[in-house]
Amino acid sequence: MKCTSPAVYRVFVLSVLLSLLAAAHASGGEYEALNGVNNIKAVFDVRANAPKTVWIYLDLIHKTFKDRNIKEITDKPEFAVVFIGPAVKLISTNTEGFTAEEKEMIGKIAATVSAMASDGIKLEICMYAANLMGVDPASILPEIKQVENGWISMIGLQARGYALVPAY
Repeated sequence: MKCTSPAVYRVFVLSVLLSLLAAAHASGGEYEALNGVNNIKAVFDVRANAPKTVWIYLDLIHKTFKDRNIKEITDKPEFAVVFIGPAVKLISTNTEGFTAEEKEMIGKIAATVSAMASDGIKLEICMYAANLMGVDPASILPEIKQVENGWISMIGLQARGYALVPAY
């Protein structure tokens, strides 16, 4: 007996599509490296000294946080950014000594930092580096937590399962 009911056909097609969607979700989408991953934790070590480079890194980190492939694994990825080395000068409200173009990039950095913090990305600055670079603690963007030693934060986060991602 042949079944040609449109409703049965639609149910069959929907079943196949849902099965394919479930398989894609379980496989990590387009990234084979995400197969079998059930949570996302990453700490980004940001230490570049060029404003445009730091802005590009922060923009990419933020886009990665919101990427659909990450969201398929978890709605709440755990991302942290630790600013160390010369990058600490770029998350200050003091833009003295920078060119007009660099100041524009530093403004973009501040806007991106604010958006990242709003989305739940943890942000920290190494005060050891800030002190060495002459950054006034009062000038540091308010969304960024000040810690005495950024390496200790990175060590602790890695011990808690965060993958270290260098950005320099």
